[in-house]
Amino acid sequence: MIEVVGLGKRYGRTTAVRDLSFTVRPGRVTGFLGPNGAGKSTTMRMILGLDRPSSGHALIDGTPYRELRHPLRKVGALLDARWVHPNRSARDHLRWLARTNRLPPGRVDEVLDQVGLTAVARKRAGGFSLGMAQRLGIASALLGDPEVLLFDEPVNGLDPEGIAWIRGLMRGLARQGRTVFVSSHLLSEMSQTADELIVIGQGKLISQSTVSEFVAAATEHTVRVRSPQVERLQKALVHKGATVEQDGATLVVGGLSSAEIGELAAAHGVVLHELNPQRGSLEEAYMRLTAGAVEFGTS
Repeated sequence: MIEVVGLGKRYGRTTAVRDLSFTVRPGRVTGFLGPNGAGKSTTMRMILGLDRPSSGHALIDGTPYRELRHPLRKVGALLDARWVHPNRSARDHLRWLARTNRLPPGRVDEVLDQVGLTAVARKRAGGFSLGMAQRLGIASALLGDPEVLLFDEPVNGLDPEGIAWIRGLMRGLARQGRTVFVSSHLLSEMSQTADELIVIGQGKLISQSTVSEFVAAATEHTVRVRSPQVERLQKALVHKGATVEQDGATLVVGGLSSAEIGELAAAHGVVLHELNPQRGSLEEAYMRLTAGAVEFGTS
């Protein structure tokens, strides 16, 4: 579990993170969203002890990262896929990490196979494409078989097959009871991958909720209705207090559920050809809730 309590970070007169508190729980994929400059990368760096907070603290299973006895066995992270000596092979890079963290050498070939790099394990990492570098970074994060994983934009440079693979990997890790915390700008991917969302803007918490709760709170649900008796139905809906937009034989109805509309139609003897709930998207909800936080503020 990751606990962030009253976390703050200032660079001179600029506040990157301000009084930020949230909890990332095990057994689920938690997405970390926010506009550019919102403080996501800074927050992740403070969780990992790479930046010192100006205020507050971040704990991993109750302990600051700097005090972990075997950090790679507790926490795996991908923050920068290019953080690797360009003249080292993928295998040598992982062997170096394993040796310096007292991990069994056999673990290297296990993670190379897990991320699909066995065939290029002896090639220099400096010649890797961005997608291959991402896979090597993920292998590094998995090397210690950690309970907590942090990924910053893990699908950068991956093709559609690779994106589907990392999605399945993260969800699989969460099913094993691990804590998975992932930052991404790809909202469509987060809608398919994350169970919970933490959204920040201008360094402050905007929302922490499940994906469905986040979308429901920030978007309007409507129902698409088609009927050969659309005029009669529309009058009944308006009388009931619903908002109605008409396009020929189709109505878009707000303020009533599909069940309520179906019952109302039945009560008025109206035949329905379509009764289709229209859910808001994660993108719509995100754009609405972060609209005031796009420009990064200073203080």
